[in-house]
Amino acid sequence: MSVKLYKVYRCQRYDIKDFIEIYHYSNNINGLHSLYCFKLVYKNDIIGALIYGYLGMANVWRKYAENEKDIVELNRLCCIDDTFKNTESYFIAKTIKWLKHNTNIKTIISYADPTYNHTGIIYKASNFKLIGMTSKSRYILYKNKKYHDKTIRTKHNGILKPYAVKLKKELDVGNAIYKY
Repeated sequence: MSVKLYKVYRCQRYDIKDFIEIYHYSNNINGLHSLYCFKLVYKNDIIGALIYGYLGMANVWRKYAENEKDIVELNRLCCIDDTFKNTESYFIAKTIKWLKHNTNIKTIISYADPTYNHTGIIYKASNFKLIGMTSKSRYILYKNKKYHDKTIRTKHNGILKPYAVKLKKELDVGNAIYKY
């Protein structure tokens, strides 16, 4: 048995939204500006999901690219636990090959979050280069779930998104707290 039994398909965000909300440690895709979405399929079942999108942090692209359109961030990657060895690196490789042949993307960046005990091993296995570490930052803890600090500033058409308003209110009344 091998990862070669798996198929990778380009898909729409809504095709993998529920899967990511179940299997990704963040349990959401809120705030992501998805450009390219992929699903990993075995026997007609989705067993993995991956999203490339715009960079989450403003102007970071300037560190790594000459043009903002030359770079994407691997925003979400998750698979079910019961997969063959090297599934994630196989999945990433297939999507990179697709990007190479179908876009003008020159650089892909991603982050491994040590808050969740992620060390970037999958990225190392996929030949990503470790450029450095971001500085420590704060996050919001609400109902045992961690939210990025920028969550409370997430807008659509200039208006705070409903979950941003709710989380901000929970911070104000002390039901949510900042952690570092």
